[in-house]
Amino acid sequence: MAQMELLAAFAIGLIFGSFLNVLTYRIPLGISLFNPIGSECPHCQHKIKWYENIPVISYVFLKGKCSNCSERISIIYPVVELTTGVVTVLLYNHQWLDLDLILTIVLFYTLIVLSFIDFKFKAVPDYLLIVVVILTLMVGDWKNALIFMGGFVLLELILTFYIQTIKAKITKNKELENQRALGEGDIPIAGAIGGLLGIHLGISAIFLAAILALIPAVYGLMVKKEIETPFIPFLSLGLFITLITGFNLFTLIV
Repeated sequence: MAQMELLAAFAIGLIFGSFLNVLTYRIPLGISLFNPIGSECPHCQHKIKWYENIPVISYVFLKGKCSNCSERISIIYPVVELTTGVVTVLLYNHQWLDLDLILTIVLFYTLIVLSFIDFKFKAVPDYLLIVVVILTLMVGDWKNALIFMGGFVLLELILTFYIQTIKAKITKNKELENQRALGEGDIPIAGAIGGLLGIHLGISAIFLAAILALIPAVYGLMVKKEIETPFIPFLSLGLFITLITGFNLFTLIV
């Protein structure tokens, strides 16, 4: 594939990444996506000029600070843009340019928004999860999607029963009586994994996600700080890695 095509795909991804930043910032706060139309500094409400809003480049040029109040601009903004650019390139390089590719890209854009919202707020909007389910049913195998969603519901029931009933009594920790094992948002993402990857690769992707999710948990133990780890970002990462590479974790075991 021509390098110019890949560069174009990356540039398009960066542009859409800038829009995903708007979604990630405004949706959880209930701010309209159309008012204000332009971007503004969250600290001083300075209207950001077009040349201050070029993906990644403007962040570097401004040294990560607002040109008006000099307050720090979150590193999350260029990270989202670069992530979206890389995801776009790899998906474009992975399959033919057709309707399925466009829908798959939109699906992963939605997962990016969900992941960064989950990282910050530990909760995600239900309607974005519905978008994930609809797109999965359009591009994936709906039977496998339903199997994985059903499997996650059953797993959540079993683990939650253990935490709230058995572990709470053993440890005498009343706070555990209301704690759930998995978030409800994890279930549609599991459906996307099953629908896009199938049974075997789907199970591998979930195990890969669980392994990746251990990294912040281990870090928390090292610094002696309790870290609440959202699972949607790691499920999405496990799905993406497995889809692009075809990596099957179980081939390393057998």
